[in-house]
Amino acid sequence: MQEFNREDYKQYLKPDFVAKLGNLELIARLVVEGFITGLHKSPYHGFSVEFAEHRQYMPGDEPKHIDWKIYGRTDRFFIKQFEEETNLKAYIILDASRSMAFSSSKRISKLEYAAYVSAALAYLMVQQRDAVGLTVYDEKLRIYMPPHATKAYLKEILYQLGKTQAEGKTGTASTLHLIAERIKRRGLVIILSDLFDNAKDVVTALKHFRHKKNEVIVMQILDPIEKSFAFGGDAIFRDMETKEEITTQPYHLQKAYQEEMRKFLEYYKKECRENNIDYVLLDTSVPFDVALFQYLSKRQKIG
Repeated sequence: MQEFNREDYKQYLKPDFVAKLGNLELIARLVVEGFITGLHKSPYHGFSVEFAEHRQYMPGDEPKHIDWKIYGRTDRFFIKQFEEETNLKAYIILDASRSMAFSSSKRISKLEYAAYVSAALAYLMVQQRDAVGLTVYDEKLRIYMPPHATKAYLKEILYQLGKTQAEGKTGTASTLHLIAERIKRRGLVIILSDLFDNAKDVVTALKHFRHKKNEVIVMQILDPIEKSFAFGGDAIFRDMETKEEITTQPYHLQKAYQEEMRKFLEYYKKECRENNIDYVLLDTSVPFDVALFQYLSKRQKIG
């Protein structure tokens, strides 16, 4: 097992570095440990992550679960927490459609990036005694794992993430509606996708989660070149889902593309803000602590 070097914590937050580690469980642990170390340094000072083993005794709790050793030291009653106990139910929803396979300049793909973020989030949540589940979709629902808080369940989530491949057409809007209906106990919904679907339909689906009283974080994940369109020379463009190809000179299209992309992203940002949905735009070069900090900020707000 690789040891964590606190002096080099930043390297464990870099997508290209952790991709070389291979093992998803190791990646999740090192990313989280690097993140926690970074919390104690600028600009994240003031935030904390508690991996609770105990909670304060509440009326109605079984006295047999009181930790008498802690009582002896503190003169206060604390209950030992069990892995099944949970404070929050979180639903990680991962887009694994074929468009998520895209990568440029030897970077990791959007799906790999999203899987690493998902793994780190799941690891962090279970360490905090929160329940976490995983949903994977393309144009249909591929995997649905309801939230649980055990370490054995975390291993299954990591296993499923590790073998997930980008396949199928995009069906973000329609599939999110299905998932919203399936969630019976409200909680925190975290969606990781490039959102390459009809934007108005996707926003309607996001509102569905809010209508059912869920808190929502949208993490839109792109490759850097999808934002800049900075291709050089002639290029062949292939649709990731239909395989259709066109050959063109990118500089003819760049200005128009950038303007359309700006409108596309601004629409999501505006609609999420107006519907009390947390939104963060990520690309596959962005360190993982940006995504984890977004989660932690939301987690501390909802208690």
